[in-house]
Amino acid sequence: MKKMQIVLILLIVTSIAVLIYASKDLSTYGNFATAEKTGAKTKVVGILAKDKSMTYEPSKDPNYFSFFIKDNQGVEKKVVLRAAKPQDFELSEQIVVTGSFRDGAFEASDLLMKCPSKYKNEEIYIKSKQI
Repeated sequence: MKKMQIVLILLIVTSIAVLIYASKDLSTYGNFATAEKTGAKTKVVGILAKDKSMTYEPSKDPNYFSFFIKDNQGVEKKVVLRAAKPQDFELSEQIVVTGSFRDGAFEASDLLMKCPSKYKNEEIYIKSKQI
């Protein structure tokens, strides 16, 4: 075999291995009902239930943070994140948690927050001036 053919075969095998590895981390968007029913890793979009309690005691366990989220269907569930509480968590407009249900609570392996934009008022002001 020529060197070019060997390199091409190695490139193809490597590409297939990377695709297989990347496909293992795929999760679908859904709500708490879907996540509870399927038991699979799911991304749930919702808002923080500010009327419910949040539990984070770094002196006791710095890798345990629990809170409640209301999904887009209005279902409110407890979420447990095995990590430190993110900074400015209470200010988030929207939260995306990735995980699955375990022992009656949604165990989040990842958390993304959509925080309010500091430029929001400026954007509204600029848009109203253009009219």
